[in-house]
Amino acid sequence: MNDNIRRLLAQMTVLEGELETALHEQETRMFFQIKGKRVEFEQTIKQAHGRLKSSFFHWLVTYRPQNLITGPIIYGMLIPLLFFDLCITLYQATCFPIYGISKVRRSDYIVIDRQQLGYLNFIEKFHCTYCAYGTGLISYIGEIISRTEQYFCPIKHARKMLGTHARYAYFLEYGDAKDYETKLEQYRIALGKEK
Repeated sequence: MNDNIRRLLAQMTVLEGELETALHEQETRMFFQIKGKRVEFEQTIKQAHGRLKSSFFHWLVTYRPQNLITGPIIYGMLIPLLFFDLCITLYQATCFPIYGISKVRRSDYIVIDRQQLGYLNFIEKFHCTYCAYGTGLISYIGEIISRTEQYFCPIKHARKMLGTHARYAYFLEYGDAKDYETKLEQYRIALGKEK
């Protein structure tokens, strides 16, 4: 990796930190606090949310019919999602200790907190829980697989690939064979030191 790329990656890391700070500041302006696993809104906001909630009957009458028709297909995906969750969690629990890779905390990726929003009715909360689980699970799986890739094959592809994970930018350049085994071992050691 050349110096220009290292410099750009360092700048990206700084900008990501600034973005995280800005997002946190925005959250505090939204009049809520996180206390453990609970999100607590100021009383005036809770009351405003309650007034915005639509009743189940109103929601059912105004809901798009195509969403109701495709509901069984969408929720049928829960079966493979649960299966993938079980498989990837079992894989990590058995293989990561053997490889010396730090485990991925599932709770960092699967965040279920939208059910605490007072302006959602129970059906909307159910939808939000499903989506939070599905997208969180995909991120959780992605992180486990990216750590596995760093352990076994931290090499970039020759062709541009869309949607790469965060650690991909630091992988070895395609075709860079100089000291490959030494660099591979450094990548592996680094995985054991992650949180």
